[in-house]
Amino acid sequence: MRVIIVLSVVVVLGGGGVQGAPQGPVTEPIPIIRQEQQLNPDGSYSWSYETGNGIAAEEQGFLKNPGTEQEAQVAQGEYSYTAPDGQLIRVQYIADENGFQPLGDHLPTPPPIPPAIQRALEYLASLPPSDDASRRY
Repeated sequence: MRVIIVLSVVVVLGGGGVQGAPQGPVTEPIPIIRQEQQLNPDGSYSWSYETGNGIAAEEQGFLKNPGTEQEAQVAQGEYSYTAPDGQLIRVQYIADENGFQPLGDHLPTPPPIPPAIQRALEYLASLPPSDDASRRY
């Protein structure tokens, strides 16, 4: 009996009913200001768009060396948006047989190779290839 009384008091003091879980703020849909796309008979393509909140992206693609052993799909483009801290983020990229290669001022870059290591790498690259299996291990 005590449990029921306590629960009744909590419901009355808590506002008289059970509240649903908060759903977060209601957001307005972001309009697409511009959108273009083109697909060509040779398989090349391009697309671009821009949204009402400042996001923009574009890409072009084509088949490199079609019908050969070196055939590869190539896509290159860029996208930009404003980060929460107000910084404009812009990424340019190419994706091909060498993988995805992004460029952007905000992306981290490796430190330069020390001169002594660079000289050692150049020396090793200048050595003739060896077929001696004992030297590979």
